[in-house]
Amino acid sequence: MADRSGGAAELCSVSVASCLLLACGYVGSLYVWRSRLPRDHPTVIKRRFTSVLIVSALSPFWVWAWRQYTGFKVLFFGPLIQLLTDYSREFIDGLKMFRDPRIWGNCLADMRWMRNQVVAPLTEELVFRACMLPMLVPCTGLSRAIVTCPLFFGVAHFHHVIELLKFRQGTVMGIFLSAVFQFSYTAVFGAYTAFIFIRTGHLIGPVLCHSFCNYMGFPAIGAALEHPQKLVILFFYVLGVILFLLLLFPLTDPTLYGTLAICHLTKPDTSTSVCT
Repeated sequence: MADRSGGAAELCSVSVASCLLLACGYVGSLYVWRSRLPRDHPTVIKRRFTSVLIVSALSPFWVWAWRQYTGFKVLFFGPLIQLLTDYSREFIDGLKMFRDPRIWGNCLADMRWMRNQVVAPLTEELVFRACMLPMLVPCTGLSRAIVTCPLFFGVAHFHHVIELLKFRQGTVMGIFLSAVFQFSYTAVFGAYTAFIFIRTGHLIGPVLCHSFCNYMGFPAIGAALEHPQKLVILFFYVLGVILFLLLLFPLTDPTLYGTLAICHLTKPDTSTSVCT
């Protein structure tokens, strides 16, 4: 029993450390370029595109190294490869919806749009969901992994504090409170996309949700309370929450998305552990 407990503790230590290093690598890659320009400057955005794309491309190999060390067989690479075909297909279908190519031309030329709607959702979901979840599940279990994984995602967003302080965009207390608030809702959102990924077996769902939420931003509840049609607006807010809760499980039913096992972990010479 002691050996088993020691092995479990070592597995958890290695898994958590691996996720932490992966998160640090993603965030750290944003700061390998020395620049005095703000984060929304096109030059800064293009350089950071290069960094996060490299880290994202290498992240599956980090999971492979974790697998080699722990001995777990991770059948998680299917969704990573499938991401390429799924994302391309959905993106092409989206293009067909817009008859005027100038709309997309303007969007693709806007570096902030590309960052918020394409690169950030794609790379963050790949690194913080597809690569971290399989390393956490053997340690924490499936349900706890869905809750734990987003904490790395939330903490990673604290790096925005560095830039806000650097360019003095607010008071220290205001920046800190903003960072805490951002950590809270990004952690909740991360749990949601982790849940979608686990349930559907595809990464395209979390990527599209991430892109959509970046576009919409946090709900402007204060503006809704001051709206001339306040009651109507609040009614639809409540209706949206109710529909979300009612449809969350039916619309993410794994049988709707094929039989791909996205969290099937097998350790040699032991019983099989399947997480679906």
